[in-house]
Amino acid sequence: MVDKSMFRDAMAGLGAAVNIITSDGDAGLAGCTASAVCGVTDEPPTLLVCINRGSRNNAAFRANGKLCVNVLSAEQQSLAAHFATSALPIDERFAAAQWERLATGAPVLQHALASLDCEIESVTEVGTHTVFFCAVKAARTLDGTRDALIYYGRRYHRVGERSVHAAHAAV
Repeated sequence: MVDKSMFRDAMAGLGAAVNIITSDGDAGLAGCTASAVCGVTDEPPTLLVCINRGSRNNAAFRANGKLCVNVLSAEQQSLAAHFATSALPIDERFAAAQWERLATGAPVLQHALASLDCEIESVTEVGTHTVFFCAVKAARTLDGTRDALIYYGRRYHRVGERSVHAAHAAV
């Protein structure tokens, strides 16, 4: 059996997009940074989002029945850190950026690389996390000229056209 430490070390080698997951509704405003997001199928458009059961956001996402996955650009790294700080009150997290609404009413981050506005279709508990299967009700993307933000090796990194050109210029 693989122990927790070995698993975490192995997962540090799996780069993932950095997202801010948001929700609003009867259970109130919620938002956190997450990298455990994955497309499931495009027919119908469905995502899965994994959130730690101990997170106060977990209960709000479940009760609100909707969420928005906001894919961050490299320029939004400080916002990712802001939403990852559990001690920071939710109102202060949201005050750090500008928000809109699409189909479900979940907060949509202005200037995110992509925003996928979803209704939660089903929920599965796996170990310490809840897996939310989400039907995409609306989506928005930007023009693709900005680099993305990924989490790899337990740190944030810039990835995209600009970072490729910068690496070639440094050689």
